Amino acid sequence: MTTQAPTFTQPLQSVVALEGSAATFEAQVSGSPVPEVSWFRDGQVLSAAALPGVHISFSDGRAVLRIPAVTAAHSGRFSVRATNGAGQATSTAELLVTAETAPPNFVQRLQSSTVRQGSQVRLDVRVSGIPTPTVKFYREGAEIQSSTDFRILQDGDLYSLVIAEAFPEDSGTYSATATNSSGRATSTAELLVQGEEAVPAKKTKTVISSTQISQTRQTRVEKRMEASFQATAMVQMHVEGAEVTQQLAHKTPPRVPPKPTSKSPTQASLVAKVATGRQQSPSPVRHVKAPTPTPVR
Repeated sequence: MTTQAPTFTQPLQSVVALEGSAATFEAQVSGSPVPEVSWFRDGQVLSAAALPGVHISFSDGRAVLRIPAVTAAHSGRFSVRATNGAGQATSTAELLVTAETAPPNFVQRLQSSTVRQGSQVRLDVRVSGIPTPTVKFYREGAEIQSSTDFRILQDGDLYSLVIAEAFPEDSGTYSATATNSSGRATSTAELLVQGEEAVPAKKTKTVISSTQISQTRQTRVEKRMEASFQATAMVQMHVEGAEVTQQLAHKTPPRVPPKPTSKSPTQASLVAKVATGRQQSPSPVRHVKAPTPTPVR
């Protein structure tokens, strides 16, 4: 069997009580095996014999000490101790008995809010009053009981309604009431729980290096420059083409001279002319000097 040291899931809360009224201390404790519970007042063991009229009980992890009619002599520091084989834990709170009364007053009121579906919601109020007011939470006029889904917590004068997981059907008007023998007070707020919306599929991102990014940017710039140059050239061509067309429209086309009717000399005639020219051309004459005659003796 697994053992677990005692833990106070809901500790004691201090109480301000009007003289002659009832005062109750409550605590919720867990542990394995089930802990044994003891009560103390100002460090001294408390029992029904030591404090006449006090009622002490412990069941299902809930420890309760109740004084039906308090007097000024009951004021003090109350503690509860839970002990088992795995360890012990203690929770302490104050009891203040007063002759004065004060109606409940919300020091901190409920606040309207808008939340997403599935989120946790916490509605807080702070309440003052003598004797200590009883605080309850409501939704659309129906009282909310503490459960796993809707927990009601108290920490001194702070009271909280915690919704573990909110859904659109939890939207509505919430209120908290504080009541004591001197009066009653209410605080109201609106809660809106928005449903989930369709979320588009995420696009896959490709991680590239800074060098690739630079190259890509350079390519884009070059393509833009080339496109700009081509566009400029096209505009110039259109303009120049328009000018040429206009000039041709105002000028008379030039007259083309007739082609000669004579036929080109044939290869045979050219050969004959070359041969004739060779015959008519005189051969070069060499002048040879005659030998000088030798005189006869």
